[in-house]
Amino acid sequence: MAKELAEGDFAPDFELPTDGGGRTRLADLKGKPAVIYFYPKDDTSGCTAEAIAFNALRAKFAAAGTMVVGVSPDSAASHEKFKLKHELKLALAADPERSAIEAYGVWKEKSMYGRKYFGVERSTFLIDRNGRLAKVWRKVEVPGHAEEVLAAAKALA
Repeated sequence: MAKELAEGDFAPDFELPTDGGGRTRLADLKGKPAVIYFYPKDDTSGCTAEAIAFNALRAKFAAAGTMVVGVSPDSAASHEKFKLKHELKLALAADPERSAIEAYGVWKEKSMYGRKYFGVERSTFLIDRNGRLAKVWRKVEVPGHAEEVLAAAKALA
């Protein structure tokens, strides 16, 4: 397992497919702040609420000069359906091979009803203009989270 990333560390680069046949590469965002949020699965209640919250603040993130990208192990096709269903306009990157998920240390052992399994720990990373982690949120609770991330992004400006 990779060491857990901390504030001040360089954000690991990645290149992942997105909905609509595009690609997202962290290196392409250098020079601008970025929010990378990792979530477990498209169209589940918590993940839907989180995506809708980030989507609702899209214009405010843009005004702060900050790009927002959601990443999950779902396929790009799944992301397309998810975005269409919930009228999402933000970028969603597919990581079924878990390359970025593991590089950011968010593939964790979880437990539900006494059953242990591995999955994505809901986590968000705010990356500054120089590619360093300015703020890290782990085990994210969805209510109010997007607003908290926006406030941190505005503080970087």
